[in-house]
Amino acid sequence: MARNPRHDILFEPVVVGPKVAKNRFWQVPQCNGSGSEKPGMQAAHREVKADGGWAVIFTESCAITPDADQMPAGVTARIWDDDDVHNLSLMTARVHEYGALAGIELKHGGSLAQNAESRYPARGISQVQNDLRPMSTPHEMSLEDIAQLRRDYVAAAERSRRAGFDLISIYAGVAALPAYFLYPFYNKRTDIYGGSFENRLRLMREIVEDIKAAVPDVGLGLRFAIDTLDAPYGYGDKGIRADGEGIKVIEALDEKVDFWDINVGSVNWGEDAAASRFKETNHEAQYTRIAKTVATKPVVNVGRFTDPDVMSEAIRSGQCDFIGGARPAIADPFIPVKIEEGRPDEIRECIGCNVCISRWESGPAPIWCTQNATAGEEYRRGWHPERFITARNSDSLVLVVGAGPAGMECATVLAKRGYSGVHLVDGSDKLGGHLNWVKQLPGLGQWGRVTDYRHVQIDKLDNLEFVPNLEMTAEQALEYGADYVVFATGSTWSRDGLNGVTQEPIPGWDLGTVLTPEDIMVGGITSAGEDVVVYDTDGYFMGVSIAEFLALQGKKVTYLTPLDTMAPYMRKTLEEQRMHQRLQSLGVRIVTQTALDRIDEGHVAVRNTWTGVQEQLAAAAVVPVTQRVSSDALYRQAEQLHAAEFSEVKGLYLVGDAYAPGMLAQTIFQAHRLAREFDTDNPAVPLPYIRERQLADHANYRFAQPLGMPRVVTHSG
Repeated sequence: MARNPRHDILFEPVVVGPKVAKNRFWQVPQCNGSGSEKPGMQAAHREVKADGGWAVIFTESCAITPDADQMPAGVTARIWDDDDVHNLSLMTARVHEYGALAGIELKHGGSLAQNAESRYPARGISQVQNDLRPMSTPHEMSLEDIAQLRRDYVAAAERSRRAGFDLISIYAGVAALPAYFLYPFYNKRTDIYGGSFENRLRLMREIVEDIKAAVPDVGLGLRFAIDTLDAPYGYGDKGIRADGEGIKVIEALDEKVDFWDINVGSVNWGEDAAASRFKETNHEAQYTRIAKTVATKPVVNVGRFTDPDVMSEAIRSGQCDFIGGARPAIADPFIPVKIEEGRPDEIRECIGCNVCISRWESGPAPIWCTQNATAGEEYRRGWHPERFITARNSDSLVLVVGAGPAGMECATVLAKRGYSGVHLVDGSDKLGGHLNWVKQLPGLGQWGRVTDYRHVQIDKLDNLEFVPNLEMTAEQALEYGADYVVFATGSTWSRDGLNGVTQEPIPGWDLGTVLTPEDIMVGGITSAGEDVVVYDTDGYFMGVSIAEFLALQGKKVTYLTPLDTMAPYMRKTLEEQRMHQRLQSLGVRIVTQTALDRIDEGHVAVRNTWTGVQEQLAAAAVVPVTQRVSSDALYRQAEQLHAAEFSEVKGLYLVGDAYAPGMLAQTIFQAHRLAREFDTDNPAVPLPYIRERQLADHANYRFAQPLGMPRVVTHSG
């Protein structure tokens, strides 16, 4: 099928300085947990996007020197020396095979850099602590330090060219020295780099001019935060604003660069990489439109684009020249190909949950994606998001019991691997399992895309049949006639408040005043009195979402948690600030570091986890959001019958939350893995994956050599 003519504009080539991008799809810098220490993972993750039609593909931010290292905050790439050139050149080679341009983002974080590995002191504009890293007090840079920094950028740019990069982006956002010099919030200098706008812009201008002179054959641009936003999200008058100094930066440097990659943000980068709970697609349009009023060079626009009609209109209206994507390109690396081939209904749309970001925020962890289980696994497990190896036992019939996220994913991948028949059975009349009520929680409507994408796939796969309204017993599952049975029966929230704090149920849970999230969202039970206590030991989205839902019903809600902060995982998904504001605006009382000891009629007994001080809170109803419990009884029964009766079923498997309740991304990953490895000797046991790691050269090892340790050879295997 040919693409819709409305989308032709997305496939026009665009000149970017000395280079030409084959279309308007631009994967902006995005971390994946590989850096330059795992070159196979780095290359394969980017190669898949080139295969999927993206014209421009960037690394994540690349530290230019050892004192620009953000470790342990998260894994970024490095372009320090020839070894980094060697490793990153694998990425550029793979990207070039598909006619895409390879880009690198050069970064020095200044006072943000913790340098936990290099142990170098941080360099900064002034000796003032970084607002995001209070223990990182930098050395105030001298004029010679600044001159050295300029040389460092040039050296990194020259290494980038040797590595095969076509484009260089200088990171000039909230976490980089060129921007820090620009912001009065940081810049307290009184020399030629401080005070006036021209002085504060001086370093950014010099770096641009230096790099352009050194590598004129490489396209050069700025990833520029045009607006650092109002408080409490940003620096206000101590930063820059789009209609003020933001646009003045573009006016001053436009003739010197080849492109502009525009974003926003400062204190909380959740205003840029915003979760779908709080911001819609294309939420940064107002800022790129301002940039376009003066920019003569191509402008890249980010904003979680997944709809080709929205993308096309953004280009056609003059809002931007390139559709920038990080999270959408992770969720579906094949967005351009699917639009080109007239298959936009098959786009695996990003749900804006920010789990990908949370893995980077968790430190040295590989990337996860809720929608795309293959993200980060392209090299180490050999998974491609659109291609599947036909199974060796593909003549088998597989029964999958449970059509929630895990069941849908497992059944879909099994069908794509060519199994002669895959029957997906559920007691409900529709696909989705618990997501059918989760997506009804405030702000989580786009999480329904998990079901929507898989629904389209199921409808198109001839060897996959959805059988609704069939409640199965263990006997029926074994007698169904399937060669294999997979149980994906999910989990439920614990009614008795079982939790990891006390390792026990909460006394009084059986008084009749306890409501589970399912009671509220599926059963519609919200009338058990006005005072409701939501007790959260889970620490992610459910507790705060239920509190918000009940507050919107007019309940007087107390959100109670023994954890240090409200929903701590939401800090990693960049949702914490706005979620806190949302609950406060609804009158929800937030009580942290306080455990629920006992439920009584009309109240609960609570205890401060640090001091042991006890008190009572009014509670006509209690909602424990403590942990989920696997709904695995059907599998356990079938397992016993199978062992006793020696049924002809060749294998029984338990997957998803029914195996171990977890984050949605992990549930889907586990189901995907089982289906990918379903023809191994024992699919229940994961196959080994490639580990990129350093192996010591024993023959040449010597302790404390005067000139330093010998190089360590890197192997995979």
